[in-house]
Order: sequence, then structure tokens, then C-alpha cells
Amino acid sequence: MNDEKIVLKVNNLTVGYTQKPVLWGVDFRVPEGKIVGIVGPNGAGKSTLLKSIMDILPLSNGSVEIFGSELNEVRHRVSYVPQRESVDWDFPASVYDVVMMGRYGQLGLLKKPGARDKEIVNDCLEQVGMSEFSKRQISQLSGGQQQRVFIARALAQQADFYLLDEPFAGVDAATEETIISLLRNMAANNKTLMVVHHDLQSVRKYFDWTVLLNVNLIAAGETEQVFTEKNIQKAYGGKLTLLSDVRTMLAHSSYTDKEV
Repeated sequence: MNDEKIVLKVNNLTVGYTQKPVLWGVDFRVPEGKIVGIVGPNGAGKSTLLKSIMDILPLSNGSVEIFGSELNEVRHRVSYVPQRESVDWDFPASVYDVVMMGRYGQLGLLKKPGARDKEIVNDCLEQVGMSEFSKRQISQLSGGQQQRVFIARALAQQADFYLLDEPFAGVDAATEETIISLLRNMAANNKTLMVVHHDLQSVRKYFDWTVLLNVNLIAAGETEQVFTEKNIQKAYGGKLTLLSDVRTMLAHSSYTDKEV
């Protein structure tokens, strides 16, 4: 990592609710142009990590640096896609309106969108396959379609660092393939992406890097080094019901059981 540009530094991060730590002493770095999976059991602190990076939740201890600065100094370069379940989908807005909201960080709230902004929004809708739904109310969309709209809104921000909380949850296979294809294209253009993810069987297929959590950091780094049976067992312990499937999967890969 010495020769790579570091996008995110998480330094001894501790976050707690009512004095109970949800994350404890988490410390890792993320280089530019990587798709990073945040993986761990329920209650591990995965979503909390994203919210802490975005300053939605206060830190009990530690610090976060993005592009070598505090979030407020580089907020225009960062995009956050929350869990779909946390959004009020009854809000009276069209698909086009929601995606245009992604431009306001560049425009400012009082400036009217111009031709270039409209072009960007239309291009983002096309990328996620939602152009034909641009006038539809978001409440009328399926779960997978709603997720595509949220991804399009994030794309419209034209950020450099993206944080996505469970973008594959509750979507169909076509939407999942659309999303991962977009993420790969973005990473190829030096965008950096952190993704909360639950499906262990697709970790090695989707992510260049992995952050493996269970309140404490188990391991962080290249997926080949982090996503090993030993580290997975540390993270999940008795909660892991798919260990035999993971063991079979790892046996058919080139991964070795390295400690990091």
C-alpha cells in the first residue's frame, strides 16, 4: 500500500450507543480505486462504520480522514447511499427529481439546474436502466428499481468516494449484476467504493479489499489475504451457519489461510 494513494484512514475508531461499544478500536486504511466489502455478522457494526465515516454518528474515540482531511472539507467528493429501508419512499417525488437531488451538492440549493446537470441526470438513469421510469413516482417502484434510483442519484453527485449500505439487499439478480458492473466501472476510473455486504459466497467475486468486522476489526486488506477460513471463523464464531459452504468455496479458490 506504500505506493498507493490512501483515500480513507480510520484511526482507533470507537463508537457506542448508551455506553455500549458498537465499534471498538477499529483501525485501517483504504487505497484509491478499490471496491471494499464491509463484512461481518449482524450487530458487527458495519452500518455504524459507514455512518461514523459520514459523521452521522458521533465518535467516542478516534478519528477519520478522507483524502487527508476532515469530512467537512471534502464532503463534495463523498457520496453516501443508505439502506433502502431507511428511506421514506412515500415522499412525493419522481425518479428524475430524486436523481437530480444528487446534483445539489455541486449546484447549491438556490441555483437552478442547467443543461449540463440535466444531461448528467439522464446519463445516470441510462446507466442503471431506469430512463423509461424517469417520470414515475418513487413509491410506485419495486425494491430493485428503488435501489437503482439511489445508485443513479449517487452517480449524479460525481463523487470520488462512495459508501453504500447494503445495495444488494432485496434486489433481483439483474439489478445486482447492474450494480456490481457499475461499481467495477467506477473503480476502473479511480473511484473508491465501500459496500456493506452480507453474502459471504460472493465476497471474493465482488471485492478487491475486505474489512472483516465483529465490533473489533478482525482483518482489513486485500480480499485474498483477509477472506480466509480462520479469519471468517474469528468474525462469525458460532453464528456462522454456512462455514461448510465457505470452506468448500475457499477450497476451490487460490486463497491461502494467511493471517493479516
